[in-house]
Amino acid sequence: MKLYKNGLVLQNQQFIRSDMLIDGGIIKEIAPEINQDCLIEDLKGKKVIPALIDIHTHGANGFDFNIASLDEMRSILDFYIARGVGSVLPTVMTDTQEIMIGQLEKIKLLASEYPQIKGIHLEGPFLSKEYKGAMPEWLLQEASFEKFQEYQKASGGLIRIITVSPEVKGAVEFIKEVTKTGVVVSLGHSGADYEQTMACIEAGAKSFTHTLNAMRHLTQHAPNIAGAAYLSDNYCEVICDGRHIHPDVVRFLLKVKGLNRIIGITDSMMAAGLGDGEYKLGVNKVTVIDGDARMTDTGTRAGSTLTIDSCLQNFIKFTGLPLEKAITVLTENPARLLGIFDKTGSLEVGKLAEFLIID
Repeated sequence: MKLYKNGLVLQNQQFIRSDMLIDGGIIKEIAPEINQDCLIEDLKGKKVIPALIDIHTHGANGFDFNIASLDEMRSILDFYIARGVGSVLPTVMTDTQEIMIGQLEKIKLLASEYPQIKGIHLEGPFLSKEYKGAMPEWLLQEASFEKFQEYQKASGGLIRIITVSPEVKGAVEFIKEVTKTGVVVSLGHSGADYEQTMACIEAGAKSFTHTLNAMRHLTQHAPNIAGAAYLSDNYCEVICDGRHIHPDVVRFLLKVKGLNRIIGITDSMMAAGLGDGEYKLGVNKVTVIDGDARMTDTGTRAGSTLTIDSCLQNFIKFTGLPLEKAITVLTENPARLLGIFDKTGSLEVGKLAEFLIID
């Protein structure tokens, strides 16, 4: 048991001077004054915020979840934790069946050591070739619930999000089946029209993957998938590095969607936390220049070098929101999407003691 005294604890988007009692990794009490015979830390007015949640990240610190060994994955997780991550979905992208199965099995083992792993994000292989981004085109395929079940079995049931393109054959039925299992379907890597996209939302899709990146944009004549992202109540992932989306477009998305429907992500690759140089993202060779990761052969953007703390700082800078509101996109919103807001994503009695102390 440990008592944190004299902190500014974030509650309901306000910093309130409070004490916070932790018992067995759970928040037991938050009150103006708590007296308890236990280990005490005086925070002297420092702020207490929920630990951050990243639902879309391919790696960092020199390692990639598609090719990393178990030890290398540990290095990725340790890096995340040092940057303020309390919950994370390691993201496995389209690769050969053998590699995807093998990496999912490794993450399953890793999750037994790291409670920060709240699931896995499977990005592919049921994606559009036209909007493949950094996905290997020859490995993209039609939607298959049977194949998804193979991936889910390998992960030990850890897949919590899967990205699918609305226009791939069988997408609507696939989404209906996957949604029944409790897995979140996110729409992305897509040139789908508005009607195709809305049919997938009606089938159960709940979010959009790296909104506006690898995605057909809205025009005055056709809303397309981007228009469906704007008009629906679905969550929108946003890469807040200032490169993938212009800062003012981030502000536009906030105005259109509202604070409670934006989820900040890093979509980071192995160069996050490191300098410029030659790297990989899955099967792709990637060159990083001035922090900008692009496929060496085509120049297509290949993930980001963003870290979760910088993601939050950028969102604050781009939108002008104060920390106590901006942090929602990296805490409460992803927790609600994943269905784990009863356990994490805010500082409340009974929830996991996943928090950060900052000046």
